[in-house]
Amino acid sequence: MSAFRSVSRTVARTPLRSIKQSQAVAVRAFASRSQHGYQKQIPSKNAVNPGVLGALAAGALAGWYFYSSPSDQQATGDSWRKVDFNKVYKDIAGLLEDEDYDDGSYGPVFVRLAWHASGTFDTKTKTGGSNGATIRFHPEANHGANAGLDVARKRLEPLKKKYPNISYGDLYTLAGVVAVQELGGPTVRWRPGRSDDKSDQDCTPDGRLPDAAQGADHVRDIFYRMGFNDQEIAALVGAHALGRCHSSRSGFEGPWNASPTTFTNYFYTELLEDKWVPKKWNGPFQYVDKQSGQFMMLPADIAFKTDSQFRKHVEKYAADQDAFFADFSKAFAKLLELGVKFPADAPVYEFKTLE
Repeated sequence: MSAFRSVSRTVARTPLRSIKQSQAVAVRAFASRSQHGYQKQIPSKNAVNPGVLGALAAGALAGWYFYSSPSDQQATGDSWRKVDFNKVYKDIAGLLEDEDYDDGSYGPVFVRLAWHASGTFDTKTKTGGSNGATIRFHPEANHGANAGLDVARKRLEPLKKKYPNISYGDLYTLAGVVAVQELGGPTVRWRPGRSDDKSDQDCTPDGRLPDAAQGADHVRDIFYRMGFNDQEIAALVGAHALGRCHSSRSGFEGPWNASPTTFTNYFYTELLEDKWVPKKWNGPFQYVDKQSGQFMMLPADIAFKTDSQFRKHVEKYAADQDAFFADFSKAFAKLLELGVKFPADAPVYEFKTLE
């Protein structure tokens, strides 16, 4: 890991966009993982159990957002059977790169959309989750934690028109899978069968997503409600290797590391090996790395370093990226299926990356 780590240190003061390609090459050389056949499907009896991901920039500011699709585009029942999901995967992958957006990729915000569409599930009331795609309706789209996700929904909307039989729930969660895989992460098993709600009556109440300003107790309260344990929570927060916070959305500002468009175990290595100090600014309390001041951690992130039960998993994933990939893949697949009752014959896909 030391050689890989040196790459990160070397580029720490280099503009993020200029290092994206070299970082991606280094990551691909470092990370060894198996690739699965592009059209491989697994019988539903082997499907992932229904059942995450730490707050990818939990928001404080939000705008009103609402999709009103024609009734003939509402995916319900068996309409998913008419969709070629291999083609949808390729089309989503084609939407990822855009040099005019953030660090050149919509991948991180697609992951955040998939997570926020799914992470509202409550094991006690059996409400929330990605089925119904209520995140596209006011008031859920207007929840503080969902600020900025209209960007991702708008980016994906042309594919909903191109594939009218795909549900928004399937589209949003599949976009998260595509982003993880195409940005260098592990293969994530995924299956279709979510339907669309036609009104906002099933929108979840605000407060079901993590507050990035809180600590370990709050993190556990949120994720235990969904049915996750400490190991799964620690694996999911590793997705903070991707993307950045925006002061115009969450109030927080900055990327977590030098390669925000490449899926790595950098969140853990940076969290443990950097010295994090309070940022001196007029925004909400957050941390920056003392060495360069370019990278940030949220208060909820630091909890994974200071809490002994979380930390043992962080140390494992910092030392072994393959172990992180394996555990993240399982936990993320579980997240995307929270609260969904799939048809008995729904296939499970393992998509091969395009590269």
